[in-house]
Amino acid sequence: MSNSNKKLFADFNAVSTKQWKQQIQFDLKGADYNENLVWESPEGIKVKPFYNSDDLDNVPNISQATSKATEFKILQKIYVFDVSKSNKRALETLSRGAESIYFTIENESVSIESLMENLPIENINYYFNLLFLSVDFVAKLNAFAVNTNSQFYILNDPINQLVKDGNWYENLDKDFEKLNSIAHISTNSFLNCNGSIYQNAGANMVQQLAYTLAHVNEYFNKISSLNHPTSIELSVGTNYFFEIAKLRAFKLLFNTLATEYHYNINCHLIVTPTKRNKTLYDYNVNMLRTTTECMSAILGGANAISNLAYDNLYHKDNEFGDRISRNQLLILKKESYFDKVDNPADGTYYIESITNQLAEKALILFKEIEIDGGFIAQLISGKIQNKIQESARKEQDLFDSGKEILVGTNKFGNKNDLMKHDLELYPFVKQNPRQTLIIPIIEKRLAEKIEQERLATEV
Repeated sequence: MSNSNKKLFADFNAVSTKQWKQQIQFDLKGADYNENLVWESPEGIKVKPFYNSDDLDNVPNISQATSKATEFKILQKIYVFDVSKSNKRALETLSRGAESIYFTIENESVSIESLMENLPIENINYYFNLLFLSVDFVAKLNAFAVNTNSQFYILNDPINQLVKDGNWYENLDKDFEKLNSIAHISTNSFLNCNGSIYQNAGANMVQQLAYTLAHVNEYFNKISSLNHPTSIELSVGTNYFFEIAKLRAFKLLFNTLATEYHYNINCHLIVTPTKRNKTLYDYNVNMLRTTTECMSAILGGANAISNLAYDNLYHKDNEFGDRISRNQLLILKKESYFDKVDNPADGTYYIESITNQLAEKALILFKEIEIDGGFIAQLISGKIQNKIQESARKEQDLFDSGKEILVGTNKFGNKNDLMKHDLELYPFVKQNPRQTLIIPIIEKRLAEKIEQERLATEV
């Protein structure tokens, strides 16, 4: 038996980056290495055809990006219209594979006792996405959590309200006065930063990271004390390895920022597949997209993952769509063993290199935002919106020209696929002209224009 401490492949001579490149140049027979084998991402990152240990020489703090895949939870989102029905649905989904519940609550009249009736408490996280800002309601949630020993994450995010709606709940001063009151009384995680909207609106990955970090920084600046984990909502697309690196990069950035404020807190990542690349036609392909996106979320270190149903665009919530989306995650967890190894991406030359580059570029952009007045100031001036629109236009042009492909929509489309009579929901950007403090950031899918044209020609 060989020595168990002996390194794998130690009998082979090490091959340097220079040697690899020389061999590749020889095999190219005169063709240009950079032109033929190196491609550049929308973030300005040049991706090489190979990576080795040399690429880790200048990568700092790799251990900060650790991702405990063994601990990720399958999250079911439930919009609370009817408390009794929402309670029943939560019980059913937990019995069918969900491991955490994410309630979206639109007003303060909801009874927490009725909503949580008979729901299991042990080892279950409950998230409360509040579409309002209320010290009293948070106090009720805190009291219930303390009395029942429940694990609650209360998702207060007034900046997201400004971003998506164009207006604060009341105004900046009053919203942060309430948020500080909530911070003072809270016994649970009470703060959320929703960065998904930037991805769904068309921001590139560096922008997503920088804007979400700047979003967090506004809270760090304006809240007197933070003693609980901060929830971060992010979305992931189909650029598989880059999305893994993006989530790891955000953890690096968050840890760095928290350290600067002397906060000993972690970020709690809630990850969902993006809406940006989902399609109305050939909708079953959405299942393939969300599967790889959920894989990126797991390997990137998500704490909780909420999958999108394949028919999310055009059907109201339904048991079949929910079941399929849950089963995708259950297959990854129970049959594909994605939960068996912690930190699966650590030490991977390619992913570590991309993680570091994304983090460095995002940190530069973050510093530029702070020098220019901070995130809220740039939202009010419209600079953030303009940058996202510019990035979205570039991606849209690639899609419209066929260089960015969505199978079943702008490539290999089925002309016999009809959708007009299946629409329960309006799947496109909704126009709602009104007076706002800022221009809202609008989520928009790549396929909307082509889908509208196809719908118009259906009989």
